[in-house]
Amino acid sequence: QVQLVESGGGLVQDGGSLRLSCAASGVSFSSYTMGWFRQATGREREFVATIRYNGHTYYRDSVKGRFTISRDRARSTVYLQMNSLKPEDTAVYYCAADRGAILSTIRDPNTYDYWGQGTQVTVSI
Repeated sequence: QVQLVESGGGLVQDGGSLRLSCAASGVSFSSYTMGWFRQATGREREFVATIRYNGHTYYRDSVKGRFTISRDRARSTVYLQMNSLKPEDTAVYYCAADRGAILSTIRDPNTYDYWGQGTQVTVSI
């Protein structure tokens, strides 16, 4: 059974940093695509970053150079390091997992079968 548990969210000032963690059980990073998505109030859930089974990473344009996705196999944990945060990054951040996701679909939230409960990130001006 796959279980994803996010942590690390909070309130941070404009320009600050946070590191989100996603503790994953029932998942093998060798065969799963792990993603981070976010959903702001009144908006649809959107892709943030993904790390595929082969270690390749992908980002939405607005976070490139500021966010870094990584994974620790020994801890079965996926991280999202967020630097230079902006107020428009404010959202609930979700961890997601899917086995066998093809490259053309990794930005679509409907691709992912498993989701965490989410963690709130608020960036103040």
